[in-house]
Amino acid sequence: MKNVLDGNAIVYCEGAYNTTNGKTAHGLVRFTKRYKVIAVVDSRYAGRDAGEVLDGVKNNIPLFATIEDAMDHARNNAASIAYFVIGLAPDGGRLSSIAREDVKKAIRFGLNVDCGLHDFLSEDPELAQLAMDKRVTLRDLRKPPPRNQLHFFSGKIEEVRCLKVAILGTDSAIGKRTTAWLLVHALQKAGYKAELVGTGQTAWMQGAKFSTIFDTLVNDFVSGEIEHAVWSAWKEVNPDVIVIEGQGSLMNPAYPGGYEILAAGRPNIVILQHAPARREYDGFPGYVIHPLFKQIGAIEYISDKPVVAITINHEDLKPEDIPGICEKIGREHKRPAFDVLLNGADDLARLVAGYLKQSAGK
Repeated sequence: MKNVLDGNAIVYCEGAYNTTNGKTAHGLVRFTKRYKVIAVVDSRYAGRDAGEVLDGVKNNIPLFATIEDAMDHARNNAASIAYFVIGLAPDGGRLSSIAREDVKKAIRFGLNVDCGLHDFLSEDPELAQLAMDKRVTLRDLRKPPPRNQLHFFSGKIEEVRCLKVAILGTDSAIGKRTTAWLLVHALQKAGYKAELVGTGQTAWMQGAKFSTIFDTLVNDFVSGEIEHAVWSAWKEVNPDVIVIEGQGSLMNPAYPGGYEILAAGRPNIVILQHAPARREYDGFPGYVIHPLFKQIGAIEYISDKPVVAITINHEDLKPEDIPGICEKIGREHKRPAFDVLLNGADDLARLVAGYLKQSAGK
């Protein structure tokens, strides 16, 4: 078993796996250093392999209909479960009544619960008392940290002397974090020291050492916290490349994100994640996604830094059409386009590595 930070886990994603509302579960199924994922709960896919459902490639993480079935599987395979991780990421970040009942079951099984939603389990009197009785921990990852632990923007970002790459997107729930991890791993494989700075709860769950969770912060401290996370990665690890995970998109009506990353993280280059088949902002029918050329232009105008590549989310695309779509985007926007989830990130890593000397000393 590979070394993990916390222990074996069951990931809960009832009714949302393989949808945009299951993106936390998807991230943990694809990669995590914090847990060893033993099983995923979603009754719609019970009996199937989580990797095969998500990406068409088996990864030996089974899906089960109930927590009881997942626990039985763990016992039958001599796997002691320590954590029950909420893999749901619904609009608004609220916990449903059905999910709450399943959290109670997990606590009764003696599992610690990690939750990245806006409903704080530790402040629910019934759940808190049950957790105390069972001597387990409820970790609410979106709970605001104490104000005296937060950082205001100071300008220390200018001390960072390595290549900084921001992975932004044309929408929320579009694959920015997945692309960021794939790029980090490809750069590491190529021999570079690369570090990811996470900006959401899922990156923390995946074990990102340098993270700030934007959704826990009041506005005054967002820029300072992203600056501090990037600066800390530079000071502690001295990497060749820092890859910054984006949030939302510049023009998303509900999740406008990326401004602080551009302003405070001060990336040298930007990679833009895009879903060519997506016509409206995720979860908001009638709100048409701004065209790709406008989103590229907005990023470059705000940051005065180049968008050097487009990375593709291939949802609702036929596999045989993807190469042609990448070629068309590259031709129309005069930037290479990659499907890193389908083809790996080696080509993207080579492109990024070409900017290393250019960024040295800046």
